[in-house]
Amino acid sequence: MPDTPDPLPPDLRFLKGLVLALTATMIGAAVAVVALLWTRLPAPVRAPEGLAIPAGTPVEAVTRGRGWWIVTTADGRVMTFDADGAMLREIDLN
Repeated sequence: MPDTPDPLPPDLRFLKGLVLALTATMIGAAVAVVALLWTRLPAPVRAPEGLAIPAGTPVEAVTRGRGWWIVTTADGRVMTFDADGAMLREIDLN
C-alpha cells in the first residue's frame, strides 16, 4: 500500500496552527472581558432599610459616618440622618 501524501505543505500546516491558536486566544480574551465587566460594573445604589427617605426619591449616593448617614438624591438634595435613621436636615442644592 503506497504512502498517502499529506494534503497540506508544512508551511500551511504551521499557518493553520497559528490561526487556531489566535482564535483560541481571542475567544478566551472575549470571555475574560465579559467576565470583568460583569463583576466590575457598579450595582444600583440602595439606601439602608432604616433611613426615612421619602417614597419615590431616586438615591444617587449613600455615605456613612460615625453616628450619621448622608444620602444624595438625583433631584439635587442632600439629606442627613442620625444613626437611628431619623432625618436631621435636608439641603436643596438647586
